[in-house]
Amino acid sequence: MLDTIFADVRASLSPLLEKIAAGTQPDRSFLFKHYNKDKQWAFGLKLLKDMGYDMAAGRQDVSEHPFTTSFNPEDVRVTTRIDENDFGNMTRSCIHEGGHALYEQGLPTAEYGLPLGEAASLGIHESQSRLWENNVGRSLDYWQHYYGELQSLFPENLGNVPLADFYRAINLVQPSLIRTEADELTYHFHVMIRYEIEKGLIDGSIGTDGLRDTRNQYYKQYLHVDVPDDIRGVLQDIHWSHGSFGYFPTYSLGSFYAAQLFAAAQKQLPGLESQLSKGEFTQLLGWLRQHIHQYGRQYTSNELCEKVTGKPLQFKYFLEYAERKFK
Repeated sequence: MLDTIFADVRASLSPLLEKIAAGTQPDRSFLFKHYNKDKQWAFGLKLLKDMGYDMAAGRQDVSEHPFTTSFNPEDVRVTTRIDENDFGNMTRSCIHEGGHALYEQGLPTAEYGLPLGEAASLGIHESQSRLWENNVGRSLDYWQHYYGELQSLFPENLGNVPLADFYRAINLVQPSLIRTEADELTYHFHVMIRYEIEKGLIDGSIGTDGLRDTRNQYYKQYLHVDVPDDIRGVLQDIHWSHGSFGYFPTYSLGSFYAAQLFAAAQKQLPGLESQLSKGEFTQLLGWLRQHIHQYGRQYTSNELCEKVTGKPLQFKYFLEYAERKFK
């Protein structure tokens, strides 16, 4: 299944990246001015609450790497990180972890400790965070509602920046070294490289002695970047050091499931874009509760996808979303 998916990534996303690279890149220097951490924190909390995150059944704290942890549907906690010189860092983290948390808070409390009270899979879990982070949180509709408020919070940085320029800046597509900071297109090459390496480590075709060189060659081949050191290279992720082999593909699967699920939501929820532009998320969250959250692990990921969308996972939905957005 993953070989097929990543073959589509190589065949379809590479040409799209080349087209984008040939175009005019937006200026995003204004995103890296000084953004007061307390104002960022208050804004991030507002975004979480507006999404539907129940603060009476959770809380947000600061950590080095954002994550969500759940003790039961009535105690689901999120963390974020704040960089005062990178506005997008915390905002993306809040929305992403909020998507994870909404899934956990939406699982049936009565089924706690049983399969029906657990998430379907890591891939479906990532679909919930990616749907909110990318399909919603990076959309023009979303920022039509929030951008005026953001400008009033940071008038020196954003007061003279039109919404269209802000939207283009937060959706810049550009090869980079760090997976967690990658845009929503190049991100999947970061994941694919790790997937190919994991296969090689497991079948013996790649040894640990040659791991650095193999990885760096992949980065040159697919993202056309030179890796300057191991901190930004082979040692940047914690996954292999704690044994999570096979984890990385769930991030890409999540984005691809998200695109397919969001396409179904758009068909079944007339006027969804208009609701997002008004900061109204109740219907979308209700749709996710009804079609995803309530089922726990009753279905496999693909069974659930087919039940909701009528088809098992298909990469074409993400490609259509990406082409429509970045054309």
